[in-house]
Amino acid sequence: MAFNWQTFKTRALTAIVFVVVMLGGLFYNRWSFFLLFSVVHFGGWLEYQKLVTKFNPEYSKVTAPHRYGVMLAGWCLMLFFTNETLAIGTVILSQIGFWIGIAFMIVLPLIMMLESKQIFLKNIFYSLFGILYISLPLALMVDIRTRWDENLYQLSMTIPLLVVFSLWINDTMAYIVGSLIGKTPLSKVSPKKTWEGTSGGVILTVVVISLLAYFTKRLPVVDAAVMAALAAITGTVGDLFESKIKRLAGVKDSGAIMPGHGGFLDRFDSMLFAAIAVWFYADLFVH
Repeated sequence: MAFNWQTFKTRALTAIVFVVVMLGGLFYNRWSFFLLFSVVHFGGWLEYQKLVTKFNPEYSKVTAPHRYGVMLAGWCLMLFFTNETLAIGTVILSQIGFWIGIAFMIVLPLIMMLESKQIFLKNIFYSLFGILYISLPLALMVDIRTRWDENLYQLSMTIPLLVVFSLWINDTMAYIVGSLIGKTPLSKVSPKKTWEGTSGGVILTVVVISLLAYFTKRLPVVDAAVMAALAAITGTVGDLFESKIKRLAGVKDSGAIMPGHGGFLDRFDSMLFAAIAVWFYADLFVH
């Protein structure tokens, strides 16, 4: 794959915009982070449902309460994972998420049963899968941002930053390495990705993040290296997974949130997988 400077510049600028927006939501406060990911959540859901409808036209028969109710049910996960750190007056968001989530667990199955004559069981599967694919990973990112005290090595900022930077570095370095020496296709789903580029991206991501951890002392180097590797590897899988969905739907981009650069899912597909992997590691080993 020959190196294309214009393509590289476009990808780099898109990544920079992505990082700037992420950093703005991250650094301002926990509210801004939650609101940013809430926008991503609903934007991603709208795109996901459009994609599903393209390769499964029967999904268009689901009723509005089903279609939007499942989005709100997923958002309740995000409310719940705010860990009682966000409140409006005396109303704590995580408690709202818990109780409304319970209500949705009762109401949504009833709605699905009432419309069962006009939809297939697989439509219910696609809706429930959307919660696992979109809502859960974003909820875990909110959990990472809110679970630790701000003064505890500032882990609540450091780990989300690690995820964002790892994905950015991996995407950029994988493209450069793949363009220069890539020869072996990684997957038929995304023919332009190569094993050489993917491997180079992961290795360089681990090296850069490890060096940042060593000099900033924000995280033990081993923990930083492992989480960087997890983010880079699972992020690539997430990118391939979304490419498969788009191929099934017969579209190039999931949406047009950034004209010429794709939609919410195009921008956050890697994070949807990386967030889960990093969250599990952080939950088990980072204290």
